[in-house]
Amino acid sequence: MNVADRSERSGPLSDLLVVDLTHVLNGPYATMMLADQGARVIKIEPPDGDDARSFAPLGDTNGTYFNSINRGKESIVLNLKEIGDREVFLAMIDRADILTENYRPGTMERLGFSYEALRARNPRLIYGSSSGFGQTGPLSSFPAYDSIIQAMSGLMTITGWPDGPPTRTGTSLADLLGGLFFYAALSTALHARERTGEGTHVDVAMFDATVAFLEQGLVEYLGTGRTPHRVGNRHPFIAPFDVFETSDGHVTICCGNNHLFELLCGVLGKPEMVTDHRFSTNEHREIYERELREELEEVLMTHPTDYWLEVIHDAGVPVGPILNVAEAAHHPQTAARNMIITAGTTRMAGSPIKLSTYDDPSVRPAAPTLDQHGPSLRAEFTPPARPTAT
Repeated sequence: MNVADRSERSGPLSDLLVVDLTHVLNGPYATMMLADQGARVIKIEPPDGDDARSFAPLGDTNGTYFNSINRGKESIVLNLKEIGDREVFLAMIDRADILTENYRPGTMERLGFSYEALRARNPRLIYGSSSGFGQTGPLSSFPAYDSIIQAMSGLMTITGWPDGPPTRTGTSLADLLGGLFFYAALSTALHARERTGEGTHVDVAMFDATVAFLEQGLVEYLGTGRTPHRVGNRHPFIAPFDVFETSDGHVTICCGNNHLFELLCGVLGKPEMVTDHRFSTNEHREIYERELREELEEVLMTHPTDYWLEVIHDAGVPVGPILNVAEAAHHPQTAARNMIITAGTTRMAGSPIKLSTYDDPSVRPAAPTLDQHGPSLRAEFTPPARPTAT
């Protein structure tokens, strides 16, 4: 499929043109979601390309990492400091619905492409900026990568084991949260434009997004004044809500209320625990969490994981296995939800956004090679030559 042909694209955003200056992860993740929903996304890259093109694993021309967050886009190389390329860019802006950029704040202004300047050309333009710390505040000009944001947001201090060091999550969570909020903000701005007829400047920060997702940690601090600490796999406020050892591995059990705890005690053959003063309420179970674990694991370690998964589930208690990435990728639920797809020659995660009135294809357009669409896009957007004076 020629992704430039709007007649061949489908989705709720198929009437939109997105001019995408973002690079690496958080911005491209957001614009990939726009492309998944049908938007035409033109990815503008510098002559040496998006840095992510060189990230491992290098499966083909682009690399699997780049492919996994840039499917369905077009690529053109533009040097925004050169007059001819600036004219092509501005011609795109004149027709665009959305501009996205994730440069360090101030970069677009220095290029002469501030929100005010581009709004003057296209009042309906939604100008999206995603950065580490946002467009305002004392850290706005600071460079940031995912690990910096995880460290500074407080996330690392509540991740890991009590006797271990601050720990980064196993995925680039701050980048991805920034991308998710970027997509949500751009979608919100599109709806606002339907009412007002005018665009707006969207300002999303990875730092803000990660602070917003601290959830339990931030709730505990703001509610009590106590700084939360690492608690491993257990829930800081609910028990039992943790990973427990069995005779051949581990199982995750979550009892979010007294009724579920009573059901668990029944299936474990320990009904007396329900009336034990140490475990009769969630508050008490939290205080005596270590003793609770010992009581539960004394029984759980008498049978293998598969046994407990079946009987605890049949009792109506939330329970689950611990899967590695390969097992999760091949799980029947993953297949049923179309969460592993193919784009070009690369297998990757599918879209978690499912809309009943639109297809969710298992084969999507590939990520572009560098400047793959450059000639056709230059032909489409190069302004006509001005007549020379005689």
